[in-house]
Amino acid sequence: MGETVRTLSYGEWPSPIDAATAAAHDGSPEFAGFVGDEVWWTEPRPAEAGRRTLVRRHADGTEESVLPAPWNVRTRVIEYGGLPWAGAVHDGAPVVVFVNFADQRLYRYEPGGEPRPLTPVSPVGEGLRWAEPVLLPERGEVWCVLEEFTGDGPSDVRRVLAAVPVDGSAADDRTAVRELTDGRHRFVTGPRLSPDGRRAAWIGWDHPRMPWDGTELLVADITPGGTLTGARTVAGGPEESVPQADWTHDGRLLYTSDRTGWWNLYRDGQPLCPREEEFGGPLWKLGHRWFAPLDGGLIAVVHGRGAPALGVLDPETGEVVDAAGPWTEFAPSVAAHGERVVAVGAGPRSGHEVVELDTRTGRARVIGAAHRDAVDPAYYPEPQVRTFTGPDGREIHAQVYPPHHPGCTGPADRLPPYVIWAHGGPTGRVPLVLDLEIAYFTSRGIGVAEVNYGGSTGYGRAYRNRLRGQWGVVDVEDCAAVALALADEGTADRDRLAIRGGSAGGWTTAASLTTTDVYACGTIIYPVLDLAGWGTGETHDFESQYLESLIGPRAEVPGRYTERSPVEHADRLTVPFLMLQGLDDVICPPVQCERFLARLAGRGVPHAYLTFEGESHGFRRAETMVRALEAELSLYAQVFGMEPPGVPALELGT
Repeated sequence: MGETVRTLSYGEWPSPIDAATAAAHDGSPEFAGFVGDEVWWTEPRPAEAGRRTLVRRHADGTEESVLPAPWNVRTRVIEYGGLPWAGAVHDGAPVVVFVNFADQRLYRYEPGGEPRPLTPVSPVGEGLRWAEPVLLPERGEVWCVLEEFTGDGPSDVRRVLAAVPVDGSAADDRTAVRELTDGRHRFVTGPRLSPDGRRAAWIGWDHPRMPWDGTELLVADITPGGTLTGARTVAGGPEESVPQADWTHDGRLLYTSDRTGWWNLYRDGQPLCPREEEFGGPLWKLGHRWFAPLDGGLIAVVHGRGAPALGVLDPETGEVVDAAGPWTEFAPSVAAHGERVVAVGAGPRSGHEVVELDTRTGRARVIGAAHRDAVDPAYYPEPQVRTFTGPDGREIHAQVYPPHHPGCTGPADRLPPYVIWAHGGPTGRVPLVLDLEIAYFTSRGIGVAEVNYGGSTGYGRAYRNRLRGQWGVVDVEDCAAVALALADEGTADRDRLAIRGGSAGGWTTAASLTTTDVYACGTIIYPVLDLAGWGTGETHDFESQYLESLIGPRAEVPGRYTERSPVEHADRLTVPFLMLQGLDDVICPPVQCERFLARLAGRGVPHAYLTFEGESHGFRRAETMVRALEAELSLYAQVFGMEPPGVPALELGT
């Protein structure tokens, strides 16, 4: 006999997925790569103050966290960071270089020894930062991106390619760092060296463009003395985004470009597999890799419309064969060695894992950070990938997660509450993967819908460009259209809709609560709220001119910056809300939240403002995530009239 299914009010189902379980499984392995024949990667440790460690997979399959706390393998370049490590085998043993988060210095590490600093600390502004290292043992150098602050302001900064000696001679001597480029571009990616070591390729771009708007692919010759000469632009432009470049085994230049409206692959300028799908994505972190050339001439690719798959492209035929397996989503973290490929994949029933693909057999298997079920998978949500119709008949892509519990159902005469999740970016998309934060809600009887609103990536440049000049309009409209469609079709309770999001999603949430009457409440997480401040020195350099495309040129449409800002419309907010903010956030600083709350003072709107010491943009500590998730559930419980078991009440003040 099966268990009897109980009928309980939506939002009150007992769930084994508590906030601590969700927090412990937050974050994913990243930046997988080869050190000789071994695979190494970085991995989060939420319980260890949110640090990232470096994991080594030995030949026998055992995993070892090679750097103990408090080492934290993470770079702050462009604040979002990037590839923080590189390794090679030297005299039969691994040698690794990595960036340590606390001091942002580059270190050299050999297993069995202590890490030794290779770069100095600078007293100027935010100091020296490094990313995308390439270890060149034969030159005795590491080539990488150097981000150097020249003053105290967030935009007093320059970026160049630089060579750091691996013998430690630059550890206290900035002059021992060799600069390879002249700083003509405000932003650069790390160098990729041709197999014969005679050419280097990298990507550059400048304000006000973001890397998904337009970049330049540069190639220079490497002199015998190790300098770069004759740099020339070979692809890209103001309206052409090249997010990655590399070299084939026989020295031909491979890159992705969206010149056709889709990020496709090119070899020496010729399209290899022209399709209306993406073989690239938004370069939010330096060192994202969507493809990797193999020694035999094939190319490992992450590609698709919406959720990307891992495949192998034969450039001679244009055919792609995808890896079989349970993964529905691959991150831009692909590396190759010989005929082996490693990538980071996930699916609706598993978190991100390190996956190895043997291109000779086509077999893929998990080799690291293997997913382990923290609870019975019967409690996992079952996503529906859907397309909704928005204003003007436009398509809106979304992932809908209905309430799901093996032993509970809701009353026949009631519809469940739904929370709309607006992703950050806004140039990004929601991955189709198991997220225990979503399961935390769905297993209690609360539905979740993640909206890939206009402006999201994965659906071509035209879809991405819908948000140009329209941030705070199109994203708000698309989220509302999905929420109301779910209510109209009888999936969601029209009176119990909420919206939540972090960063740019926090902006969409705040804008939705101040300009629509769709939602009964909302959760605003480390948001952008005031465009006047955010674009003029209140945020970091990378995004400081993002608004020129999202809102419009400030010089031409200054009024739009005021009229779109949620802080200007705080008086229109009438529903309860929760605001969550890290106090160390330099991307969306706390001052934005404080200004918004000051405008709201005395208006009698129930709300709570929770701040977290030691947290920056994106929460990383387990205790922060627990407090945030429980507070969010308590908000919905109070507004929707639910009594979820075992959740501490959030105090809402006015």
